[in-house]
Amino acid sequence: MTEVSSLTGRLLVATPALADPNFDRAVVLLLDHDEEGSLGVVLNRPTPVGVGDVLTSWADLTGEPDVVFQGGPVSLDSALGVGVIPGDEDPSPSSRPRSHRSDPVGFRRVHGAIGLVDLEAPPELLAAALGSLRIFAGYAGWGPGQLEAELKEGAWYVVESEPGDVSSPRPENLWRAVLRRQRSELAMVATYPDDPSLN
Repeated sequence: MTEVSSLTGRLLVATPALADPNFDRAVVLLLDHDEEGSLGVVLNRPTPVGVGDVLTSWADLTGEPDVVFQGGPVSLDSALGVGVIPGDEDPSPSSRPRSHRSDPVGFRRVHGAIGLVDLEAPPELLAAALGSLRIFAGYAGWGPGQLEAELKEGAWYVVESEPGDVSSPRPENLWRAVLRRQRSELAMVATYPDDPSLN
């Protein structure tokens, strides 16, 4: 088996050609990607359900909009917390890599400042450190080689994530915003009409 280059921490941005309605104009943050498959959450699918309605103890730590997001079509009855802890996200080569022991209990760093929040942990253990938190119902998952096949078919653009993507206050604009900030022809894709037949 060929080694899979990890895309953990990167964004998958749906191309206009992607036909799956679960991922129309989706921006997916990859939380795990290796030869065993991939797992991520869709960052731009807010639901009408308030965080306080389902996870009262975490409601004060979520930003606007303070709703649960649909992370993907898999396991919609489970919740995932994704947070950002600001600080030494990308140490220079001359400095020591950041130790995971410095992270608060209940936080597992995934990429840079972004990590998974253990929703079973007491929120007060993380409250002082968390810069932002978003709660997702469900996730997006791919089996071994499945995502690579979709990438070859041109279903996704792969771009760098920024910590602010996790907590974008205007998730409905995230697809265009992520494309617009690219320094390539991808920036032009941001102008693609919602309905090409109206052009």
